Amino acid sequence: MIKLLTKKNNYLFFLMLSFVFVASCALALSPAGTMVYEKISKAWPVRALVSNAISKKEFPPNPVISKDATFPIFSAQGALAVDLPSGVTLFEKDADKALLPASTTKIVTALVAMGAFNKDDVIEVGKIAIEGQKMGLKKGEKIKVSDLLYGLLVYSANDAAEALAQNYCAPRSFSEVGLCGRDAFVVAMNNFAQSLHLENTNFTNPSGLDGGRNHIVSTARDLIRVSSYAMKNSEFAKIVATKEITVKSIDGKIAHKLTNVNELLGKVPGVLGVKTGWTEGARENLITYIERDGHKIMIAVLGSQDRFGETKELINWIF
Repeated sequence: MIKLLTKKNNYLFFLMLSFVFVASCALALSPAGTMVYEKISKAWPVRALVSNAISKKEFPPNPVISKDATFPIFSAQGALAVDLPSGVTLFEKDADKALLPASTTKIVTALVAMGAFNKDDVIEVGKIAIEGQKMGLKKGEKIKVSDLLYGLLVYSANDAAEALAQNYCAPRSFSEVGLCGRDAFVVAMNNFAQSLHLENTNFTNPSGLDGGRNHIVSTARDLIRVSSYAMKNSEFAKIVATKEITVKSIDGKIAHKLTNVNELLGKVPGVLGVKTGWTEGARENLITYIERDGHKIMIAVLGSQDRFGETKELINWIF
């Protein structure tokens, strides 16, 4: 009798273990499970949880370094290249070093604005005192949010960043009265960065200009992550792939001709965006998304003396 009970208990225990194992697997493969996995994983890229039923043949083979190949030598202070579908790091140099992101900041500025406004919302431009690249907004000018986003991402306009930030109001869920204005926008940028687990990123303004008591900082790894997220947004992807566009005020009296400052766009096969950046402190930055030979690659080059040349060199090295 004792032996029978023991066998029965062992059997029940085995069933319980099996149930826990199956439930754990189901959770891991669910969207919630993926979120938990991403939250606790510090390494980027976060590798997808893929079932054994999915064949590795679904991913194109990654580039293989030949025996006589040499790694690129960069002036860039930080660099990272990732094959997005597989999550494989192809090249890395000080990818977690905190550096000045300059106008690559505007990737997050755009994403926060897209979440706060409808693209057809009309903004009235206030007084903007900002240095650097500008699209030429006039005080009192009324312009669509979508057109400001083109100024922000195509021409890297600091006045577009400021106009969006000045007209921002946080959702009432964050405050009984709703926090509005530039400071609230910067808070929203940092909250957004935290939601994507950009662990080494901090924003102090919407344009990416240096200065202030606390420097704006990010890393190649963090910028790869947020750029990969951004390119999943079809509107964002369309804007950063635009070579040239003219946008106008609502009354049609003020026109802004915008030419993309990304010199690789339309010249290097497969390059589809994403964002440039430059300040005296940051030197030259460039985030690049490229689709070629079945691969989807994201490249970050920060603190470079030749962002376009070094990115092209890295692209040629990869392919």
